[in-house]
Amino acid sequence: MNAHLIISAFVLGLSMSGVYFLLTVGLSLCYGLMRIISLDQFLYYSVGAYMTYTIVAVTGNFWLGLLAGILTTILIALFVEKIVYKRIYEKSVMFSMILSFGVNLMGVGLIKYIWGLEPKPVKAPIGGNLNIFGTEVPGYRIFVILLAALVYLAVCYFLNKTILGTAIRAGIDDAEKVEALGINIYKLFTLTFLLATSLSALAGAIHTPMVMVVPDMGMNIIAFAFMVVIIGGLGSIKGTLISSLLVGQVVSFGSLIWAPLADMAPFMIMIIILLIKPTGLYGSKYMKR
Repeated sequence: MNAHLIISAFVLGLSMSGVYFLLTVGLSLCYGLMRIISLDQFLYYSVGAYMTYTIVAVTGNFWLGLLAGILTTILIALFVEKIVYKRIYEKSVMFSMILSFGVNLMGVGLIKYIWGLEPKPVKAPIGGNLNIFGTEVPGYRIFVILLAALVYLAVCYFLNKTILGTAIRAGIDDAEKVEALGINIYKLFTLTFLLATSLSALAGAIHTPMVMVVPDMGMNIIAFAFMVVIIGGLGSIKGTLISSLLVGQVVSFGSLIWAPLADMAPFMIMIIILLIKPTGLYGSKYMKR
């Protein structure tokens, strides 16, 4: 294994980590505040990808497609939150998990009906390569890495430096005390859910030039996304970032060493971490309701 392969695998792993983080940070936020496991986030990931493909096919503008993907998923999420989630916030975690998975499956069925089963390609909006220590790496992958880092900083700023973010963090620690202060906790739920949806759609949109857009793309990534959330700890943004970096590199270098290792190694690491720390690396305390 030469240095060029190592650098290429490292950059590939970082770009995959960026996609994993954008997709899973929403899952962590939803669980941290609302104590729901929102499996329909994988549907919004797919919708973001398909809307990006559609707008790019019509206009040739990737950035317009990305924006359309996010706005479309926000509208869908508003409908789902009003019709479904507002009725299950007081239910158990397992109840929300099963119901949201049903929403995901129905959405995938609609995607197949609207766009068909044929894989769709999307051209990267940023071409060319960058030279890193003598190794040529795609410029678009560097963009994905920088975008994910920027989103992490933006989410941290929002949660730590804004009034709404502070209210969300307080709600994650103790929702009952937040309600006692006169804050409508359900409006915070809606805001958090839409934020999670936007990030999932963004993950799908920026992933399209790196993979083929297919109806089951959300289902295909679900195992790795769950590993990221479980390893990092449910409800932890920092944990989600670190576990995204870990899983991305393990998958990338695993496929370089031996292809089946890319699927096996993350599960092995997850099991080892859970044996040492059952709550994950930065698992938050359970909130009583």
